[in-house]
This record gives sequence, C-alpha cells and structure tokens, in this order.
Amino acid sequence: MAKNISGIQQIGVGVKDAQEAWKWYRAQFGMDINVFEDTAVAEIMLPHTDGKPRERYAALALNMEGGGGFEIWQHTGIEPKGPAFDLLLGDLGIYITKIKCRDIRKAFNTHKERGLNILSNLVKDPIGNTHYFIQDPYGNIFQVIAEDDHFKKQKSLTGGVFGCMIGVSNIEEARKVYSDILGYKQVAYDKDETFADLAGLPGGHQKCRRVLLRHPQPRTGTFSPMLGPSQIELIQVSEREPRKIFENRIWGELGFIHICFDITGMDDLREECASKGFAFTVDSADSFDMGVAAGHFSYIADPDGTLIEFVETHKVPIIEKLGWYMKLKGRDPKKSLPRWMISTLAFNRIKD
Repeated sequence: MAKNISGIQQIGVGVKDAQEAWKWYRAQFGMDINVFEDTAVAEIMLPHTDGKPRERYAALALNMEGGGGFEIWQHTGIEPKGPAFDLLLGDLGIYITKIKCRDIRKAFNTHKERGLNILSNLVKDPIGNTHYFIQDPYGNIFQVIAEDDHFKKQKSLTGGVFGCMIGVSNIEEARKVYSDILGYKQVAYDKDETFADLAGLPGGHQKCRRVLLRHPQPRTGTFSPMLGPSQIELIQVSEREPRKIFENRIWGELGFIHICFDITGMDDLREECASKGFAFTVDSADSFDMGVAAGHFSYIADPDGTLIEFVETHKVPIIEKLGWYMKLKGRDPKKSLPRWMISTLAFNRIKD
C-alpha cells in the first residue's frame, strides 16, 4: 500500500502530572475529546529510553474544531526531568507548538483576562499572519495563529495543533525529512534577520534564519478533514551554538517529546525512510494496543535527533462501553471517513 500522510495526529507533551495538565489544556485549548487513556510499560521505545522499559501513562486528546491533538505523556516509574539549561529560540528540537484559532482577538483577550503567561502582544509573522505566544504552567510555549480552517465550530477558544517550530542545525539537511519525506515542500517564507514578532521569546532578539514550510496540496486520508492543513517552521541560529532540547534526557521527559503523523502505507514508508537515510529507529512491527485503540507505529529522527512518529490507526473507540469502534484497517488510503463518522468522536468529550 502506497504511503499517505493524513496530517499531524498529535504533539507529544511530557508532563509531571497528566491529569492536572490535561485539565489546563481542556480549559485553554479545548482539548476535551478523550480518544484513549492507557497505563502500561513502554517496551518498544528502548532506543530512546536508555535501553530500559519505562512505566508510563498516556492519553490522546483532541479538539473538535480540528487540527492535531496532544498525546499527554507522564513517566510513572521515574521522576521526569526538564532541561538542565534555559531553552532559547533555535535550540535543537520542538521548541514551540502551533495552535490554530478562528477568533484570535477573542482568544488573546480571554487568555490575557485569565492572567495566563502571554509572551507577546498580537503580532504578525513575515507574511502577515496574526499570532501570539503563550506559555503553559509547565514551561511549554505555544504559538496561537489566526486560521479559518476548522472541522466543527466549538465553544473552545482555539482549535488544535497546526504544526510546530523546530530548531535545526542545518535547514537544507532538515528539509530532507520535513520536505522530502513529510511533504512540506512549499516555502511560504525564507528569511535571515532579527524578527520583531519573536522578540518576546527567550532568545528571540537574536538573528536567525526562519523558514516556514507548508504542504502544497490538501492532505487526504482517513482523518484528513479533521486534522486539516498544517505547517512546519524551521529555525536556524548562527550567532551561538544551539543545544539539544533533550540533551542528557530520555523520550517522555518534560517538554514536547515528538510530532506524530497519521499515515497509511507503513511498509512503503519504511522503505522510503531507509532509502533516504532515515531508517526507523522504532517499529511496532504489526500492531500496538493502547487499551481501546490499536494500530502500527514507528519513529524516525531528523538530522538533529528530533523524534517524528508515524501511526497507522487500525481501531479507535467511539463509545467504548457499548463496544462501538471505528475499524479502519484495509480502507482506501486516500479516502477520508465521512464527516458524520469522525464527528462521533465527540461522544468521548470530557466535561469539567
């Protein structure tokens, strides 16, 4: 089966207290759809966990406005560590997660009224997109971006994940993954200067090269109507030596641990990644079982070690207690599910 990428399924967020963090993400970003929760031992991730199985809790949360979700991840067998240094713009790895928003002025004013840690006013990027930066109570930075695309209008302030800002040491090398494998081939801008809209970020006053990448055609596939369009922004600094965000730490510790894509055609993707020099570092080989959800997952690393996950979903719960599931294996990889069927995920909403 030919490879097909439906969109960004989720950003992994490592936290100390998953229930506390999830409640904050529900309130501020509308991540209130419980796709799954699972407590188990991560036995397959050994290349990224110092060769040891790790006890963990994980939950996948979505926003019905559309966009990717959060995989909220908590080590339960160890005390997860944050970075041993202050992160700066351009450090290597996922530095910022992008969140899309239909009414950005309302979101900004509400977040401000709630006393949240807003790092900038409403500002514009190099091609005029309005956005602002906000930091959660755990030190993670989000860029809320004006974007009209949505799956279903909700009462939440924002939609879901729209992409991420990734620090890299060499943009041309990084594009071998982000453009050639992941399909972000369209360059919206490529500038090397000091950017006024980044001034509120730690390290944001330094000069950097900034490349915003988009996929030129709409994504297709099972959940593509909900996951929607996305973007990847690569940041390269030249006036200092950037550090790896996960230096001397393992996968799942505090911060943005990976970016995950919903895909079909894992066998084809495995061959492509290997042929381009980015062989799978982890491969569940056939199927994983996250309690009520199932599928096939794998990982690669970009040239700087940033982890990228691929998930081929086989089963997703709609109403677990009634035994009602979406069974997805063997579907046409280019064909999306009917919108009404995707909308049934709303039965799993958590109400605070």
